[in-house]
Amino acid sequence: MIKPVRALIIAALAGPLVLSGCENGLAPNTTASLPKSNELDTLGAPIDAEGQGLFDLFSPSDNPNTTVGVSKYIWTATLDVLGFLPVTNADPFTGVIVTGFGTPPGGGRAYRAVVYITDPALDARSLNLSLYTRNAAVDPATVRAVEDAILTRARQLRSAESRL
Repeated sequence: MIKPVRALIIAALAGPLVLSGCENGLAPNTTASLPKSNELDTLGAPIDAEGQGLFDLFSPSDNPNTTVGVSKYIWTATLDVLGFLPVTNADPFTGVIVTGFGTPPGGGRAYRAVVYITDPALDARSLNLSLYTRNAAVDPATVRAVEDAILTRARQLRSAESRL
């Protein structure tokens, strides 16, 4: 029971930071060089003067201020698996993804998710997921099934990348 509460508190604290006074979705204290041009990459993210976009933050870099400390595989897998939910806040620097309510394909109940990715390792302990309906928290077995789907997708992404 502590895990959903902890993720909700973190999301409540991180959400306003992402929305208020932040340029290009980064937290105010972030020292990363951010895109300032009107150019967009193929995914629609802004590109900075050096030709880097927001998704390049997951690429290895010599500058620790421009890379993200969360697992790119879990991050991407979370967005893939929970793609039916509208993302309201996403901050790759803190690892928090907050969604609005959405209904899964073929389902009748609306869900909302709060995800907290704590580590760059592709490990189950790096993923904290809380799911809610409009009335209450979701059954722990359902949360576990969604976590498993996210981790399975993350492993598929890593495997596909290593084959390239």
